[in-house]
Amino acid sequence: MSIPSRYSVAIHILTILEMNGEVSSEEIAGSVGTNPAIIRLLLGKLKKAGIIRSRRGVKGSTLSKPAREINLLDIYKATEKEETLFLLHEHPNPNCPIGKNIQFTLTGILDEAQKAMEDKLSEYSLSDVSSEIRQKTESKKKVFYKKQA
Repeated sequence: MSIPSRYSVAIHILTILEMNGEVSSEEIAGSVGTNPAIIRLLLGKLKKAGIIRSRRGVKGSTLSKPAREINLLDIYKATEKEETLFLLHEHPNPNCPIGKNIQFTLTGILDEAQKAMEDKLSEYSLSDVSSEIRQKTESKKKVFYKKQA
């Protein structure tokens, strides 16, 4: 199992807002490669979490604070319905010695893994993402212009 793509789409949306300012959900959808309705759904989640501000109009969403103050964990918590990455199966056989003990045994391990993931995500900000994209696009421009010369 993996984290649903809405998390990476939310990072994509926020990176667009950080780098380009206000843009429409249609323009964002064009970059993401998805339906504008999905973009609007995620914008609603991000607004509810206080990560963006929106106002009525075609191009109404902006970051609510500087990108360096928005960490990837904030975005994860805003977009993921379940805050835990790992869910235990619900009905192991209580008459089986493994089934009877598996949930208790896995809980500590999976909680530790969840904490490690959250700690790592909190180390990165939205500005880290946009900075890397800027570096990549600038280096490609240089290569393109060199080839033209």
